[in-house]
Amino acid sequence: MKLSVVILNYNVRYFLELCLKSVEAAIQDIDAEIIVVDNLSPDDSCEMIKTQFPKVILIENTVNYGFSKGNNIGVAKANGEYVCILNPDTVVAEDTFKKVLAFAENTPDM
Repeated sequence: MKLSVVILNYNVRYFLELCLKSVEAAIQDIDAEIIVVDNLSPDDSCEMIKTQFPKVILIENTVNYGFSKGNNIGVAKANGEYVCILNPDTVVAEDTFKKVLAFAENTPDM
């Protein structure tokens, strides 16, 4: 697997939905996975992921571990050669990951 996109979520369902739509479009031709770590959101973020994004790997924390530990939980689950930690209020362009991966592959001392 080339890329793992890790998104830590807490109670931002609307933004997360937009983020996931953009990430799915951007990884269309890439061997990639999307991992969402939810830090015990009181909204319906997890249900939205399960129904609208069934291919997303969802980790539902039973405790809000905070930013660092929440991201580390997702990174530990990642299988990609490259890992992108993405905030849930981010919308990426369709060529974002292709450009980033091309840069990484062509920059040996990165």
